[in-house]
Amino acid sequence: MSAPSAANPLLAPWSTPFGMPPFAEIKPEHFRPAFERALAEHRAEIERIAKDPSPATFENTIVALENAGRTLDRVSSVFWNLASAHTNDELQEIEREISPKLAQHWNAIATNTELFARVDAVMNSAEASQLDAEQKRVLERTHLAFVRAGARLGPAEKKRLGEILERLAYLGTQFSQNVLADEKAYELPLSEDDLAGLPDFVVDAARKAAEERGSSAKYVITLSRSLIEPFLTFSSRRDLREQAFKAWISRGENGGATDNRAIIAEMLQLRRERARLLGYTTFADYKLDNTMAKTAANVRKLLNDVWPAAKARAETERQKLQAMALQEGANITIEPWDWRYYAEKVRKAEYDLDEAEVKPYLPLDNVIEAAFYTAGRLFGLSFHERTDLPLYHPDVRAFEVRDDKGNHVGLFLGDYFARPSKRSGAWKSSYRKQERLGGNIRPIVVNVMNFAKGSGDTPTLLSFDDARTLFHEFGHALHGLLSDVTYPSISGTSVARDFVELPSQLYEHWLLTPEILSKFARHYKTNEPMPAAMIEKLRAASTFNQGFATVEYLSSAIVDIEFHSETYNGEEPIAFEKMVLERIGMPKEIVMRHRTPHFAHIFSGDGYSAGYYSYLWSEVLDADAFSAFEETGDVFDPETASRLKQYIYAAGGLRKEDEAYIAFRGRLPTVEGLLRKRGLIG
Repeated sequence: MSAPSAANPLLAPWSTPFGMPPFAEIKPEHFRPAFERALAEHRAEIERIAKDPSPATFENTIVALENAGRTLDRVSSVFWNLASAHTNDELQEIEREISPKLAQHWNAIATNTELFARVDAVMNSAEASQLDAEQKRVLERTHLAFVRAGARLGPAEKKRLGEILERLAYLGTQFSQNVLADEKAYELPLSEDDLAGLPDFVVDAARKAAEERGSSAKYVITLSRSLIEPFLTFSSRRDLREQAFKAWISRGENGGATDNRAIIAEMLQLRRERARLLGYTTFADYKLDNTMAKTAANVRKLLNDVWPAAKARAETERQKLQAMALQEGANITIEPWDWRYYAEKVRKAEYDLDEAEVKPYLPLDNVIEAAFYTAGRLFGLSFHERTDLPLYHPDVRAFEVRDDKGNHVGLFLGDYFARPSKRSGAWKSSYRKQERLGGNIRPIVVNVMNFAKGSGDTPTLLSFDDARTLFHEFGHALHGLLSDVTYPSISGTSVARDFVELPSQLYEHWLLTPEILSKFARHYKTNEPMPAAMIEKLRAASTFNQGFATVEYLSSAIVDIEFHSETYNGEEPIAFEKMVLERIGMPKEIVMRHRTPHFAHIFSGDGYSAGYYSYLWSEVLDADAFSAFEETGDVFDPETASRLKQYIYAAGGLRKEDEAYIAFRGRLPTVEGLLRKRGLIG
């Protein structure tokens, strides 16, 4: 090994337990040379495969591609995880530089004429029919990926496609950094007189946020969802609610260097041009072609099937909120900054359920244990905390995961608390994916949250929605941990976008089961279990405010699909957003869950672009899938859990998604289960 490599921990062998990245040794200055070395190494590997003089075979072409780029994978996984969960100015500068370079690199591979000729030769060879099921699936997906990436384009079109991808990568990075900058810059200072209505846990979180930011105020409200949503729910200061809400929904739309509107317009134009180069009319046509939904028409049908019921339910909810406001003597008309405040009052009146009374029964550690216990009951997993592993922040926790025979399954990292160096939201990511091609390689997965950290002697207490988010992301984590395939390209969550949310959304169901709540919902001071009456109220209230929640989500999904379909013709993005919302009759009291200027799901990269509908598509599946357990009379039924593990959680991209679901359930679902789950029909 050369001296520079030996001095760079990203390039040197890792002797850490389980092959964890040596975070303490990794500095920002290590990434540029590591990327340079990894990219050069990968280019050389691709060159050898493309120019191999022997006839193309599955082994010397497809398997070789699966094995190529391992150094780049390692460097990239560390960098992108840190860039999202614990970034700084130096990492952000590198991110702006490396994003277009990586886009250029991957585009050069995808449009390499000699390389695609070999992949195409294997696809059309006699050998292809002799491959086993997993090998055939890998071959099919590899070939399709090349075709969809432009491998069949002419030289001029390939050149333009490369330029588009580089520019999109740069713009997506700038978009996300702008949103983070707006979130970091804003704070609403509160005096003692401004705390009216706020329960202790919100006051404590506001004090903690002020301390972390070094604010001159004793309390501050930030734009972290785990802080601003409780503030909007409980603050009786309507003027402050309005101020905070308007700041929250205007992220990325404040003018100046962090304004995202021009970025969005350019991205939409470039995406359409990319799609047309590849033979599609719109970007939605391109993105949906290899999903379960297949077409924008099918997406619209799902969204339109749910929208009327959601809107009608939201109107009923609005009337109740208005009546509550008048009952309390507030001579107002309900506005978006009032909805959460009066919804909480209506919930308390109808269900005698107060979030401030629920949270003491949901300390973070208990909810983590509940998620682990559920995985144990369903899949035989156990979780053992490790304090001897290198981690990238003191708040991160590490757990070794073992199966029911004591075998090592993988590592799970939990990064639960909000901080200025972390982008908002919640997600699952990987430092290493499961595979067997390079040996028995076990996964390292991470869940990242943004919960408001407890202060003093008070532990971090979760709302029920927070607890559901934790279960959701842990479902994604299990999809990565339980993966049991040979080839890295189909490992874990490497499935269609409108299928990937099934394991996560399905896992949420177990949180509300009596066994989980009675065992783990315990008061942080007394350890008394949550009263049975409160559990019943939680279950009864599970569909409360679902009109609001569904409208908030659906409006975002509708705007997304319209931005990327034939409806959009270059209009100013915010004007287009307004036009779409007016067309569907968006209630003025509700705002999109993700307004366009900070809609990171679809503009921080291609991830959920033309794909935000997939949460609802997957919910159709998860509502039906949980029914498979309920029909047995045991929500932990071993036989059903075994099928779920085999065909969904462990299978990665081994099968087409509809085939995987049918293998588990015996049939495909219908939308009625989703409507009942959300309480939108009887």
